[in-house]
Amino acid sequence: MDIQVQSFAVTHLRRRPVVVETGGFVAGFTPGTDNPYLNYATPLPGAEPTERDVAALIRVFRERALLPRLEFAPQAAPAVEAVLRAAGFADEAVHGYLVCTPRTLTLPRPSDRTRVQTPQTDEEFAALDAALAEAFGGAFPPSAEGAARLRRTQESGGAVRFVRDPQGGIAGGASCSPAAEGTAELSGVGTRPACRGRGIAAAVTAASTEAMFSQGAGSVWLEYSGEGSRRVYERVGYRPQGTRLYVSLHPAAPAAAASPTGPARSSG
Repeated sequence: MDIQVQSFAVTHLRRRPVVVETGGFVAGFTPGTDNPYLNYATPLPGAEPTERDVAALIRVFRERALLPRLEFAPQAAPAVEAVLRAAGFADEAVHGYLVCTPRTLTLPRPSDRTRVQTPQTDEEFAALDAALAEAFGGAFPPSAEGAARLRRTQESGGAVRFVRDPQGGIAGGASCSPAAEGTAELSGVGTRPACRGRGIAAAVTAASTEAMFSQGAGSVWLEYSGEGSRRVYERVGYRPQGTRLYVSLHPAAPAAAASPTGPARSSG
């Protein structure tokens, strides 16, 4: 599954508005924002980059005044981590990922309180973007661009789902990318703080996952942020599978790391 998830990551990045491929890496960029989660790179499965290859990748980011950053499944490209660390890249996070298949999917019991809907109007996409921004503590402020990304996800073959709160607003939702390499990534599962504990996350996770299976995906995977969320996902059929590594190179890193002729450094 590591190879499949990493192959998905490559294909997903190739969908970005700006794509640069160099030395066994694919970098995807979103013009108009320096958000590191929208501007990053990933290695090809099985890549064996050299110090020179990493230096060239760093320049691709530096030329755009962006933080050099990668997300990948390390077991799918075992030679990559050591050469990145030798260049000065440091961990941001290591996340476990879970996988659901049609065989393991378990749908929650239907309830009027967790009736799942698909956004249709600009107002609904904007309200969902705002609800998710609140759910994630403002890490991603609500914006017209965020609402537009949700609409593009839905219209390009992904799945975007939400549940209303009792007052008619949006309590929470989720989005799942269009499938690639036989799998799809479920992300952005969030519930507004005032609406938590009602089964909303499980409902939108299950509905989004089921929608992707109905479109032919053989699996759906996601990353979890804590044991509480992991239990929610496991209840609807997600199972532990592997890890994903997030690394970045901050400006304080040694200058030699950005030079193709700089000295090699030992792995940390």
